[in-house]
Amino acid sequence: MSASILLINGPNLNLLGTREPTIYGSATLNDIVQDAKSQAHALGATLEAFQSNSEGSIIDCIHAARGSADFIVINPGAYTHTSVAIRDALSAVEIPFIEVHISNIHARDAFRAKSFFSDKAVAVICGLGVAGYTAAMEFAIKSTANKLTSKA
Repeated sequence: MSASILLINGPNLNLLGTREPTIYGSATLNDIVQDAKSQAHALGATLEAFQSNSEGSIIDCIHAARGSADFIVINPGAYTHTSVAIRDALSAVEIPFIEVHISNIHARDAFRAKSFFSDKAVAVICGLGVAGYTAAMEFAIKSTANKLTSKA
């Protein structure tokens, strides 16, 4: 039985590689997704990736993951600081998740330091650049595999 991971990226992350490269680097979202898929495959897991600039679409994706995803890795983008609705969706589906941010949100604008997700997340990774996705994926896959093995 393999771990099934859902990678969700929120608003404006489709612009990675060209959007404020001094903050977010030069990697594109496609680079991140392809690296995550390769990592998942190498660790014996499956990965589904989703990106949307729309809060409702992200909520629909989270709801659809109920019963199919074992773990969610999410970079909610600006919704980190505004979306009670995405927070509620994550709580409702009861799928463990890691919150990822490319930049250190605590070292930026004061409003970015408040996250609606952090207290519900298994972990929060911020400020590691795109390496934060790698760390989140490794943890998600290995912890899920351990749970699946102990259930067998």
